[in-house]
Formats: sequence, structure tokens, C-alpha cells
Amino acid sequence: MVTTRRRSTNQRALIDAALTETSTFVSAQEFHGLLKEGGATIGMATVYRALQDAVLAGTADSIRSESGEMLYRHCEESGHHHHLICRRCGRTEEIRATSVERWAQSAAKEFGYVDVDHHLELFGLCAGCAVTD
Repeated sequence: MVTTRRRSTNQRALIDAALTETSTFVSAQEFHGLLKEGGATIGMATVYRALQDAVLAGTADSIRSESGEMLYRHCEESGHHHHLICRRCGRTEEIRATSVERWAQSAAKEFGYVDVDHHLELFGLCAGCAVTD
């Protein structure tokens, strides 16, 4: 986790509070819209910066959607983890995958790589959405 120095402002406090209430991954634009609906007067650039700072601080997760858009949500787990995400409702499980970690280290060692990082997101249908399919 990288530590960043974040300016403490009323707008950032509002963004942080709203982020902790976000249970699914949302785009910065959707997040901005939710804030505006709640009466906040906040610029899009501030939302982008605050979300990126939260990711760097480890308080938010980010993933890239199938369309290539960055999506964000409050991070429940500290430390390295992966996500299992429902394609329909957005339900997200944070998972630790020790076998993936061992494989990544083994693959890196086999090819002589060091300081390797990786991201793994699994997409499917949760039990509730699979029943209605």
C-alpha cells in the first residue's frame, strides 16, 4: 500500500463518507451523480482525484470494466486481495487467493522477474441472480 498525503477538505470528507456507503463498483461519473443528487456541489475533477487518492491509500478498490472504464468501491479488506463480481447486480466478494499468489511468484521466478504485481477479478452471476436467469 502506498501512503499519500491527502488534503483534508469538506469535499473530500463528503466523498470518503459516500464511498463507504458504496457497496458495488461504480464509475467516477456515477459517483459524481450520486453526490450531486445528495445536494453536493463538487467538481468532477475533485471526484476523480479523491477516488484515485483513496485507491492509492488502500481505502478504495478500482477495477476496469469490460468496456474499459475504471470503477471504484470502498475497500473492505486491508492488504492484497481479489474480487468475485456479479455481472448482473454488482455484488462483490473480496477474496484472498493463496494459490494465485503462489502461482504468480512461481511464474515470476521461473522467468527471472522480480517486484511482480498482479490484479485478478472474477466475473460471474451470484446465487441470487443465477436463480432468476
